Amino acid sequence: MRIGCLQFAPKLGDVNNNINRADAVLSRADPEDLDLLVLPELAFTGYNFKSLREISPFLEYSGTGISSLWAKTAALKYDCTVVAGYPEREDLTDRWPADPAYYNSVIGVSPDGESIINYRKSHLYYTDETWALEGPDGFYAGRLPGLGRTAIGICMDMNPYKFQTPWEDFEFAQHTLKCGARLVIVSMAWLTQAEAREFTREPQEPDMETLMYWISRLEPIIQIKSNQEVFVVFANRTE
Repeated sequence: MRIGCLQFAPKLGDVNNNINRADAVLSRADPEDLDLLVLPELAFTGYNFKSLREISPFLEYSGTGISSLWAKTAALKYDCTVVAGYPEREDLTDRWPADPAYYNSVIGVSPDGESIINYRKSHLYYTDETWALEGPDGFYAGRLPGLGRTAIGICMDMNPYKFQTPWEDFEFAQHTLKCGARLVIVSMAWLTQAEAREFTREPQEPDMETLMYWISRLEPIIQIKSNQEVFVVFANRTE
């Protein structure tokens, strides 16, 4: 299985330039024989919106917005499944006059350009709560063509719910075990505690403190005795 993580630092609200940057990264990498391409949380809009009013111009309907169209184009071009984060405005046409609903979501597109996933973030971070609702259906689990049984989460999904539930509940990790996932995808816009100068000195070095934290949140998966491998994909934005 060949997996690509398209990691870059999107500028808040600068969708067109962010898409151009993503295209440039892919063009330089010139990936071949990809099975899966994963982008960060809110990949093309950036993450740190302070209110619904601020993010409102960038909300998209699932399957028809600019993020969905980009994902479909990339999936067809590289003949792979594409997973990308975007800010969702739910289409309530069939339920009018229902109240509007907005979610921090990821879309998944198959190699033939069909939308096959629309997952809505379950555990909201403080910033999400300024504009988004909790996804009503829990963490994602499903079988993806050519990839097998898959679990998907978005950033804060890795953490205890609202930072209030017991650490040892490991909600997302337990979900992946219960659904029998062999592939775990987490799209992220995770903060770092490291100072900027650390990345200036050693830009190619990973943030090991953050990486070890993510691993610690998957402890139940690591500890279980099984002959089957579980592949975990973290796609975070860069600084």
